[in-house]
Amino acid sequence: MFEIFESTESEVRSYCRKYPVRFSEARNAEMFSSEGERYIDFLAGAGALNYGHNNPEIKGAVMEYLSKDSIIHALDMYTEAKEDFLTTFKKDILEPRGLDYKVMFCGSTGTNAVEAALKLARKNTGRTNVIAFSGAFHGMTLGSLAMTTDQTSRKGAGVPLENVTFVPYGDTMGIEYLKWLLEDDHSGIDKPAAVFLETIQAEGGINVAPVEWLKELRDLCTAHDILMVADDIQVGCGRTGYFFSFERAGIVPDMVVLSKSISGFGLPMSLLLMRPQLDIFKPAEHNGTFRGNQLAFVGAAAAIRYFNGHHLDEEVKKKGALVEAFLRDEICSLDERISCRGMGLIWGIDMSDIDRAMAVKVMHECVKRHLIIEVAGRGDSVLKILCPLTITEDVLKEGLEIIKESVQVILKQYK
Repeated sequence: MFEIFESTESEVRSYCRKYPVRFSEARNAEMFSSEGERYIDFLAGAGALNYGHNNPEIKGAVMEYLSKDSIIHALDMYTEAKEDFLTTFKKDILEPRGLDYKVMFCGSTGTNAVEAALKLARKNTGRTNVIAFSGAFHGMTLGSLAMTTDQTSRKGAGVPLENVTFVPYGDTMGIEYLKWLLEDDHSGIDKPAAVFLETIQAEGGINVAPVEWLKELRDLCTAHDILMVADDIQVGCGRTGYFFSFERAGIVPDMVVLSKSISGFGLPMSLLLMRPQLDIFKPAEHNGTFRGNQLAFVGAAAAIRYFNGHHLDEEVKKKGALVEAFLRDEICSLDERISCRGMGLIWGIDMSDIDRAMAVKVMHECVKRHLIIEVAGRGDSVLKILCPLTITEDVLKEGLEIIKESVQVILKQYK
């Protein structure tokens, strides 16, 4: 059944090894195999499908655009599709939040936007070093990878990964350590150009930064003339119950990187948002052939209209409260060594106090029961819930029950 994939596709493939199913159709939070078997999706394209599979309203806009001889590829030329996206994004997302950002279209993936932010931070400040945090994941190209901490990813680089200083994430110790690095003239580090931040570390194990910590970090960056760059690639576009994940803290980063769900339809797209005075790239100094993905512009504009029209932020907060209550009452109660954390519709079930290998076992048990779900964190010890934001409550509850059943089955191995 999988012969062509195994004989022809590279060994680097990963998700298909966890979910050995040939999929053919998908709707909202449900996927269907070639044999017609139904699976619930708690992965959502690693965060690229916040609006669900084949969202009818977004698909309708894309299909209407495709029904004509519309521009499909145009590099960074002016097009109607780009104009509509920029107008919609500015009017319906940036202006209501009081955000004054220029928009840069990068290559087709999130790591390209991170690379652009790195280059622009260094170009603006004349400094080379940057600060990143333990548990960070920013991408797989060399600059982004230098700020990513898991050893499996870093070992793939093949060259030294440099010009990054790592700081503990999300606690007072990290802030105090960063203050010492910046204020002690014998700390031994060069003043950084920027601090790169995930307000919730997804791949790092669903680590939620406290609001006060985020505010302190913003103040520290301002006091030392260091740029704050928010990586909202996975936790942006409504995932936390806010369009931008940093909104909950009332802070304004100097730059923001977006990708994954910004296109609304799982299409390749990445953006760098920046304060206008930072917009100093010369024409074509950072470019990419697919930065003019017109279908992504169409999907992205339709997604923003969907987000606002359906009050998706409030829906996510409501469903997030449902998940939180279920995890507390039905999962954590199974064993005092299990802990849960998250917000909105990104949650982690941490089983490392029982056994770091347990989360992977639970994941496989979930897949047997037709739930697509992933693991994250140190040693893959955290089961990660990342369902589409549009998931219906009945399907959400069904998926959560599968997790409970799977945890119960695997827990028996540790009694």
